[in-house]
Amino acid sequence: MMAIAAVFVSYLIGAVSFSYLMGQLLKKLDIRDHGSGNAGATNTLRVLGIGPAITVLLLDTAKGIAAVYLGFSWSGGDPLFAAMAGTAAVVGHNWPVYFGFRGGKGVATTIGVMAVLVFWPALIAGTAAIISIVVTRYVSLGSLLFMSGTTLLTAALLPVFAYPPVYLYFLAGLTILSIWRHRTNIKRLKDGTESRLGQKTETSS
Repeated sequence: MMAIAAVFVSYLIGAVSFSYLMGQLLKKLDIRDHGSGNAGATNTLRVLGIGPAITVLLLDTAKGIAAVYLGFSWSGGDPLFAAMAGTAAVVGHNWPVYFGFRGGKGVATTIGVMAVLVFWPALIAGTAAIISIVVTRYVSLGSLLFMSGTTLLTAALLPVFAYPPVYLYFLAGLTILSIWRHRTNIKRLKDGTESRLGQKTETSS
């Protein structure tokens, strides 16, 4: 029962929208009505600036980290429930019960989840993603590279690091979810109309 409760509580943790709260705290606005309309760190940067964006990024990442550790703790170390709790936090971020189920895309929270479950693949893929963002200034592209790269590297390195195979299924699910949430970004990347980091826009995310 405690393991199942961990998954439920992790959803509630993930559903805390720090970008929304930051917008309310600093400017009394609903960040989902400004910029790209996305409740995440990138849109926080666009609407509120770099300080609030970094804060939101760290807090959203911490949600994923906390959820995984909660899953481990309340299940007696069961990797299945750790992965389920992390996934629940991402779902909570994307569809937060507190805020009308209008959330973000879950990238930062997924970073936290993947960093705990599969640190080395996440680190390698994350480094490549950061380089991609620096070079192209496309945050969406970097996010997708991180998700897919971590999952592919985990599959390749599964025997090396002896990760529980169940992790791979959840990482694949999170990657598919991220691709779906970024479907409009992918279309804009193909069309050459995606916004770059630091560019003001009402349509990018």
